[in-house]
Amino acid sequence: MNRLFGTGKPKAPKPTLNDAIAVTDERVSSLDARIKKCEGELAGYRDKMQKMRDGPGKNAVKQRALQVLRQKKMYEAQRDQLTQQSFNMESAILATENIKNTLTVVQAMRDTNKVMKAQFKEVDIDSIHQMQDDMEDVLEQTNEIQELMGRSYNLPDDIDEQDLEAELDALGDELSLEDDIPSYLSDPMPAMPELLPNKAPQGPTQQPADARPGDLARAEPALRM
Repeated sequence: MNRLFGTGKPKAPKPTLNDAIAVTDERVSSLDARIKKCEGELAGYRDKMQKMRDGPGKNAVKQRALQVLRQKKMYEAQRDQLTQQSFNMESAILATENIKNTLTVVQAMRDTNKVMKAQFKEVDIDSIHQMQDDMEDVLEQTNEIQELMGRSYNLPDDIDEQDLEAELDALGDELSLEDDIPSYLSDPMPAMPELLPNKAPQGPTQQPADARPGDLARAEPALRM
């Protein structure tokens, strides 16, 4: 069938704002180059006119300079117009992007709102209150248990008070007996004196050479005493 009737030519994609901006910027660059060329020609004509005398030759150069100046003004006007168009298209792109971002944010907020509503339906406020009450009850019971565990134990009822008094009196007698011990028995014993070592005999006493027998006889009774 395609051979009999043929197929249509594929449609060219529609230009986007970015494509239009790219084409416009190229035209602006081309106009800038032409304007620069005109400025160079005008500088040459000005130098010639400064060196020439007044007359038909100078007037002819002046006319050519005026023509180039008109072209330069026209190029500048077109460049300014294209520059404004490019700016407007860029502003439109920015506005479009802002709208897309806004729509994205709005859609995200809608989805989040749906999720929050669905989750909130699963939450039961009454069950939360009941849970809080149960926790309070458990805490109260825990406090009661702690108080019970902290109580002191009383003496058993089968202990006779008279037996306790008799045991207390006996304990007092034992303490009094300890107080009646004589001081000479309770005081610590004095330390034993240290015994001096016996001195060895130093041998016979030598008599002086000038001692006489009579003197020795008189000295013996004194030594015996």
